[in-house]
Amino acid sequence: MPTAPGATARPAAGRPARAHLADLLVPWFDAAARDLPWRAPDVDPWAVLVSEVMLQQTPVARVLPAYAAWLDRWPTPGALAADSPGEAVRLWGNLGYPRRALRLHASAVAVVERHAGSLPTTVQELLALPGVGDYTARAVAAFAYGQRVPVVDTNVRRVVARAVEGQAGAPVTRRDLALVESLLPEEPARAARASIALMELGALICTARAPRCPDCPVQRECAWLAAGRPAPSTPARRSQTWTGTDRQARGRLLQVLRDDAGPVEPERLDRAWEEPVQRQRALAGLVHDGLLVRGADGRYALPG
Repeated sequence: MPTAPGATARPAAGRPARAHLADLLVPWFDAAARDLPWRAPDVDPWAVLVSEVMLQQTPVARVLPAYAAWLDRWPTPGALAADSPGEAVRLWGNLGYPRRALRLHASAVAVVERHAGSLPTTVQELLALPGVGDYTARAVAAFAYGQRVPVVDTNVRRVVARAVEGQAGAPVTRRDLALVESLLPEEPARAARASIALMELGALICTARAPRCPDCPVQRECAWLAAGRPAPSTPARRSQTWTGTDRQARGRLLQVLRDDAGPVEPERLDRAWEEPVQRQRALAGLVHDGLLVRGADGRYALPG
């Protein structure tokens, strides 16, 4: 049947709707998006970088208080660069993967030394900052500077795999960049909006375990739904355990240092983690990663 005059043609149900996808996602995002501080219209690019680093493998609820405390203390790269990396590790608290704090500090130093204290604007310049990977550089370019660059994390990959490819999901690969870029509108600001909408859809609706398909704005065009919601072709990865692991040992030992203003005697660390072989392995790993330093007197401290 021909389209009525003045009406917008809709793709057939279950077919990948690349050109149409942003038109469905952006209005949904405008109405349903979470009110998060790093999405504020006047947010500083430095704050966007901080949020992206903190959000890596960490839930939003845990990030929110840490993000506020971090920017209250270090609102600019220059403020963080003027402080010690140990203080960055201290304020990182229990967010996990504390090397991210060291990377943020190193990035702040690089921004001051190479860019006069202002976060660079291009993906290539952002990639040149210590610890900034491909995803983070693209996220800052899109979300802080409104650029038309594909941003692919596990949420985006899952949405695209289902809606466009009709698959249950697959690991993120380099080829996803070209596919996601083909879904973006040409106008940069709208493309950036579509990018964050893709991510939000994966986080809130098109989730890995329990997708809320009736609430999805692209359900009529979703190739995965049209295919009968096929199961993944590869088994789901087992979640990592925590109790008794080296990660738990490292976290507990590092917390002792965070709670103390100065160097700590080894005996205090002995009490924090009693198993001696694992304790020494954890301490050696923390020193190797630059999260602790051991003085000539045998005491441990955060890096100066």
